[in-house]
Parts: sequence; C-alpha cells; structure tokens
Amino acid sequence: MSLRLRLLAASLLLLLCGLTAAGFVSYTSLSSFLRSRTDSQLHSAVSNVRRVIAQLPAGTTITTQQLGAAAPGVWVQLRESDGTTATEVQGYGWLAEPLTPALPAGLPALYGDTYLGPIAVITVPASEDHDVEFRTIVATTGAGQTLIVGASLQESARTLRRLVMVEIFAGGLILVTAALAGAWLVRLGLRPLARMEAAAETIAEENLAERLPGDDRRTEVGRFARVLNTMLARLEAAFAERKASEESLRRSEERLRRFVADASHELRTPIAAVRAHAELYRRRGDRAGDAAPVMARIEQESTRLTRLVDDLLLLARLDERRPMADEAVDLGALAADAVEAARVLDPDRRVDLTVTGLVETRGDRDQLRQVFDNLLANVRVHTPAGSPATVTVSAVETEAIIEIADRGEGLDDAERARVFERFFRADPSRTRESGGAGLGLSIVAAIVTAHGGTMDVSSRPGGGTVFAARLPLLIDPPQD
Repeated sequence: MSLRLRLLAASLLLLLCGLTAAGFVSYTSLSSFLRSRTDSQLHSAVSNVRRVIAQLPAGTTITTQQLGAAAPGVWVQLRESDGTTATEVQGYGWLAEPLTPALPAGLPALYGDTYLGPIAVITVPASEDHDVEFRTIVATTGAGQTLIVGASLQESARTLRRLVMVEIFAGGLILVTAALAGAWLVRLGLRPLARMEAAAETIAEENLAERLPGDDRRTEVGRFARVLNTMLARLEAAFAERKASEESLRRSEERLRRFVADASHELRTPIAAVRAHAELYRRRGDRAGDAAPVMARIEQESTRLTRLVDDLLLLARLDERRPMADEAVDLGALAADAVEAARVLDPDRRVDLTVTGLVETRGDRDQLRQVFDNLLANVRVHTPAGSPATVTVSAVETEAIIEIADRGEGLDDAERARVFERFFRADPSRTRESGGAGLGLSIVAAIVTAHGGTMDVSSRPGGGTVFAARLPLLIDPPQD
C-alpha cells in the first residue's frame, strides 16, 4: 500500500473512531435523559395519585376518571391489599391497540424510603408487543393499597433509533467528505515528495549536480530534502574527487608510458652506437689508424649515455622527494658563476647579469646551480648564435625571482604548455647532438618545485622567451 493510501486510511480510521465515540456518548446521554424524564413523569404521577387519594372522604374510592386525571398519559393500576385490582387506567387510549405492561405474577418487594415511601422501579415488556418496554414504579398509598404506574418506552426507543440513523447518515457523509478532502490534502501535502521523486530520477542518471527542491527547514519534507541535498553534495564531491583522481592516474600512466618509451628510445640510440663502434673495432682493430676514431666515438656515446642516465636518476630522486641539502644559498653569486661559465662556453654571445641586493634562499647549492646552467644551455641551443641573453636575480616581498630572457624565436601557446614535459623538444627536427634529449627544462622545473617554488615561461614583446623561477626568499629574523 502506498504512503498516500496509508495516510488516508489512518486519518479515516481515526475519524471513524472519533465519530463512533461521539455517537456512543450522545446515544448514552440521550438514553439516560429520556429514562430520567420518564422516571420523573412516573414519580409525578405517583405523587398526584397519592394526593388525590389522600383528599378523598373516608370510605370513598377513587374513580377511573379521577385516576386518569391525576396521572395523564401513563398506565395506572390500583390494587387492594389482597392483590385484587381495584381500578385501572390504560393511559394510551388514543392508540388503536392500547399497550399494557406485562407485570410479573409477584410484585417485587418495595425498598428504600423516598418521599413517596418505599418503592420498586422495574422495566417490563408490553403484553401486546414484546419489542416495547414499560418503565414501571410500584408504590403504596396511605390507605394500604398498592399503586402501579407505568410509562411506555416506545417513543424513547424510536427517538434513539432515529438518533442512530441520523448518526449513521451524518457519519457516513462526514467520512465521504473527509475521504475526498483528505485525498486532496494528502496529495497536496505529498506534492513536494513527488517533485523530490522526479528530481531523484534525474539524479539517478548520474546528474549529481541536480538538487532536490523544497529544502524549507520549517517542514519535515524540507528538512529531509535538506539532509539529502547535503548528502548529494558530499557524493558529488566524492565522485568528482574520484573522477579527478582517475583522470590524474590516467594522465600519470600516459606520462609514465610516454616516459618509458622516450627513455628507451633515447637510451637505445647511444647503446646502439656504442655497440656498432665496438663491432667495427673488433673487425678492424688490427688497423692502427682506424682504432683512435672508433674509440673516440665510443667514448663520446658513452659520455652521452652517462649524462642521460644521470639526468633520469636525478628526476627519479626529485620525484621521490628524497632529503636534500638545506643551506643558505646566495642566488646572486650562483648566477655570477653560471654566467661566467656560459661566457666561456659561448664567447660570441652577450650574457648580461643583474642582481638586486642580497637574494638568498635555502636549499641544495648544486641543484640550484644546475637551474642556471640548464636554462643558459637552453639559450645556447635554441637561440641564434650571437643573440644576447639577460639573467636577472631580484626579490619581491617573500619571493626570490630568477629570470633568464633570450632573443630567440620564442614559443607558441602549445609549446609553452608542454615545454617542461620530459623528452619534449620544441623543434623535433633538431639532432640529439644539438638539441639534447629534452630533459633539461624538466629537471629545472623539478628542482624548483622540490625547493618549494614555481616555474613559469612567457614570451616578451619583440620576440624571445623569458623563463622565471620563483623561490622562497630567505629572510633573516629581526635582531633583538
């Protein structure tokens, strides 16, 4: 059974119980009232008859007319002391078939001491119709006679039956009206649940951004919707986090596969070269003139292979976040040493250095020196010969900023987005001898990140590229 039907059935059941209780109370109250009224009528009749008898002259008996006038509308019987009937008045002469109470063979014993004297109050059926009852009072007169008065309960029974019929009809009408009104009210009250159901179906289709309507704190449905919306928000965040984690894992796997493939490709070339030259030396080693160039080539490829392996090992250590040296490093001094080395390696290129004040950070001196060397090597390899470069070391608030700018062709948006990826080369046509393996800028970004900094690249007006590294600035504590 649906919730709507259960609510409607429960409310109608409660209403039916209330109507039944109200009908029972009204029926009982009316029955008690009618019986009390009948008893009052009988007591009045007994009192009147006794008064009339008391006022008669001695030796005179009461007539039927006097008895009927003293107790109108009731059945009256006067018995002598020996039990014989002295006189009797039907009291219901207007009926086609007058009713008479079926008195027991022996009258009940009188009891009590009311203002009428000892009496007995009994209820007996009618002699002519056993469905009709008589309310009867038995009392004594001052002359030693027995007075019996009775009133028919037929009208009272009819009144009670009419009351029952009215209650049944009115109760049925009330129940039907309540059922119709209740169905409408329940439907109106459950309308928010219907809207929540429709919204839940939409959410079930993995549209977790949808929310249940009607989150009014003043209603039970609203509070329920609010709790569910809170749960949905947490589920959405959890699913988004899981999706982001899966996407990150997928990208990591793709980078790992690409890294392994690129590393294998880069390692295979020098290894193949070493193997080829070793094979050539084995075949032609007896010729003294051919040995030196072959061995020189093997040494060159071995050096290149060693450099590539060292770069890969450095990246692996940086990825694992292994502990590194932690000392104060003067970035201005490091920049001066790196610029001097760059001028020696490329004397035809102008490299300007600008250091603003004392700029220090904490970290590994050798790794930070490699940042300068790799960026300057990138300038030598990827910019035209003789084009100038600028190295700037400065401090802004809590950051130490290293900028190396060149006058090369610059990078487009796609290249800037991937320039720090491992094994990425902006110009794939370059040879490995001139362009390297594409790990220099990756190492720079990894070192800067390991030192708590960030690495950016941008193009400047007039051409060229600016690499900027931002590191935490070492600030001396104030002296007391």
